[in-house]
Amino acid sequence: MRPFAALIAASGLALLVGWPGISGLRAADYGQMGQTFPIIETDLLTTIETRLRTLEANGGIERMQRQMQEQAVASVRRPKPVDGMTPASVKREWLFDPSIVTEDDIVDAKGNLIAARGTRVNPLDMVQLSQALVFVDGDNAAELAWAVKTWSDARAKIIFVSGSPFDAMKPWQRRFYFDQGGTLTAKFGIRHTPAVVSAAGANLKISEVPLPPAAAAPARAPVLSGGGKVS
Repeated sequence: MRPFAALIAASGLALLVGWPGISGLRAADYGQMGQTFPIIETDLLTTIETRLRTLEANGGIERMQRQMQEQAVASVRRPKPVDGMTPASVKREWLFDPSIVTEDDIVDAKGNLIAARGTRVNPLDMVQLSQALVFVDGDNAAELAWAVKTWSDARAKIIFVSGSPFDAMKPWQRRFYFDQGGTLTAKFGIRHTPAVVSAAGANLKISEVPLPPAAAAPARAPVLSGGGKVS
């Protein structure tokens, strides 16, 4: 046994059998050294139950439920605007390559290999972009009016980065979309509106289009007549 280990063992043994001078030590009660207080711990579940009963009695739970419903509806009707978007002041165009490198083998329903892991795949080689994507600030009446008049429903999907697509559908009599969380604009690098994404062979062409002075003037949504047609 090493000297240090032997010393530790000997010390432990001495404490067990009583080392001279150590065995005579005794614990002593020195009394209370200061004011003491009883430990009171409220049961957490009891506290929660008491508060819930109070809320239920004064209608608080019903109010909370109603507020949550109203907030949920409001967030759907008017999503959070995409951060950092501003009106385009100069025309800017660039190409975007949508190709991806597969992380795993891609197979069809029958197990046939479509693309091996590590293969570079361009979705446009298989499916063409049949409609342009037009990004606008839905709260900017001029941008919205320009997009609707320039792009028919069949030629483009109009996507809001701000505003309420639901509120705009009825007066304009067409469907609108929203770039939730700025996913698409971030992917394409779009920072200004209006912006258009269209097919360009194996790439996508992205254009930020400043409105001409005449088009940039405030515009109003068309008024619906009694028959629901745009007048």
